[in-house]
Amino acid sequence: MTEFNNLVAIVTGGASGIGEATAALLVERGARVAVLDRSVANIPESQFGVVCDITDAAQVDAAVGAVIDHFGGLDIVINNAGIGASGDIAANDDDEWHRVLDVNVVGLARVSRAALPHLRRSEHAAIVNTCSVVAVVGVPNRALYSASKGAVASVTLAMAADHVAEGIRVNAVTPGTADTPWVGRLLGEADDAEAAAAALRARQPMGRLVTASEVAQAIVYLASPLSSSTTGTLLAVDGGMAGVRVPTS
Repeated sequence: MTEFNNLVAIVTGGASGIGEATAALLVERGARVAVLDRSVANIPESQFGVVCDITDAAQVDAAVGAVIDHFGGLDIVINNAGIGASGDIAANDDDEWHRVLDVNVVGLARVSRAALPHLRRSEHAAIVNTCSVVAVVGVPNRALYSASKGAVASVTLAMAADHVAEGIRVNAVTPGTADTPWVGRLLGEADDAEAAAAALRARQPMGRLVTASEVAQAIVYLASPLSSSTTGTLLAVDGGMAGVRVPTS
């Protein structure tokens, strides 16, 4: 499939995990891909890397400008960059709340804001945000992270309404617990990593973690010109976590 031929896509946080898998799949489908990340030293030669901290508006504006200068336009934005947080509502101080929201929510806004003038000139404009199942399902010890991803879900729907008349589609994926570097770090910090991993697998009805490539497939589906009637959608890729209940015995 090459439905992305000559389309230009930005993937934030595209140097690892879900973003890396998404960037690779977009290239495979014919897109010209720019990866925005804090380090782009190890991205493939088939991708255009731009160092960018999405908490810095000037860096974001410069990075989007560099993509336009390099490719001559922009059609697709994948707002994937994000950070995690653990603990209940009392576990994180104000600074940590500001840090996580600055990356996961305001960072998305900065990139989208910088991209909008260019997306308005595209015939296939699409934004896809990486959300999470915790936006719609209560999970223990994820209060701050859930708050940030709940905001991503809400802003996705608001953006879809704001820009539908301009021909810009806005959607999001809501992955379950995925086999990513962040989850790996969480397991590495656990007292019993094997038991913690088993618990993560067990809370998803399919009995395993979601893979980065599975989430990438959903992101690319939403970004595709073949999905031109899909906007304002939160697409679950969660092993059934949000919608399926199975007997425990």
